[in-house]
Amino acid sequence: MNNELKQLEREVNLLTEKLVALKKEIGKVIIGQEETIEQMIITFLAGGHALLEGVPGLAKTLMINTLAKTVALNFKRIQFTPDLMPSDIIGTEILEENQQTGNKHFKFNKGAIFANIILADEINRTPPKTQAALLEAMQEFEVTYSGKTYKLDKPFFILATQNPIEQSGTFPLPEAQLDRFLLYIKIEYPTASEETKILKATTSSMKVTPKKVISGEEIIRLQQLVREVPISDDLINYVSTIVRATRPASSNNEYVKKWVSWGAGPRAGQAMILTAKARALTQGRLSVTLEDIKRVAYPVLRHRVIVNFRAEAEGVFSDHVTKHLLSTILPHSK
Repeated sequence: MNNELKQLEREVNLLTEKLVALKKEIGKVIIGQEETIEQMIITFLAGGHALLEGVPGLAKTLMINTLAKTVALNFKRIQFTPDLMPSDIIGTEILEENQQTGNKHFKFNKGAIFANIILADEINRTPPKTQAALLEAMQEFEVTYSGKTYKLDKPFFILATQNPIEQSGTFPLPEAQLDRFLLYIKIEYPTASEETKILKATTSSMKVTPKKVISGEEIIRLQQLVREVPISDDLINYVSTIVRATRPASSNNEYVKKWVSWGAGPRAGQAMILTAKARALTQGRLSVTLEDIKRVAYPVLRHRVIVNFRAEAEGVFSDHVTKHLLSTILPHSK
């Protein structure tokens, strides 16, 4: 038993060293944004998908491209536009003729969704019909076309971006589809020192190319290890208490009753625990702490706690609700 534990610890140490190298390679291209990069990697390790939101010029696309270059996996970018069709994402059948027999048959021509890492760029600029084409792939890791199901290769990771400004002509993602994203990551402006470094690095002739430092097999093994990371019953109860407190119909919290229209469902609790486990692993730990829970709570609940019109008018958003709950609810609360 001790030998198995030691072997597991050695494996975890080797893989977490790869994660450190991964962050280092991304850092060669992306200056700052450590929290955003950490949350992207956490989502990847937890086996989910992430939605990134930020104003133009904050390197959302470059960040995802750089992550893809550091992982030895197939990468595809889909630029979402108003005229994009579901078949452009999933694929379509084409009529082929056998040159020897002359017989004709339909062959499924796979679309861009058949890759390991997908960049869904400006996902809110395409109609709901096309957005929905991602739903089955995100949840079931498969695609159905003409009654036939096609499995997607694993690991499978969708990183979608959207712009919080210029909302004219966009199609906001419905809550049911937002819920499919494990984390909703908001990218903030760089600090003054980071911005100076960005200006210096991006206006010189020096070009930096990140190296591939981790394989698809290692990512899959890390995803398996994430689920093996232990978490105490107290912390599971704490997560359940936080999630249940977001629901105004059953919550005893007056702040929630005042500002929240709809609370988070059970998927939020699952996401919080999985991403907390993934964060623990990225820190080289084989146990979840309260700090892990608190760090992932914001991107987990950001798109699952829907504030009411009064809250929006007063400048109260879901992050404010999360902050209030984390500060007022302590572990072991009932």
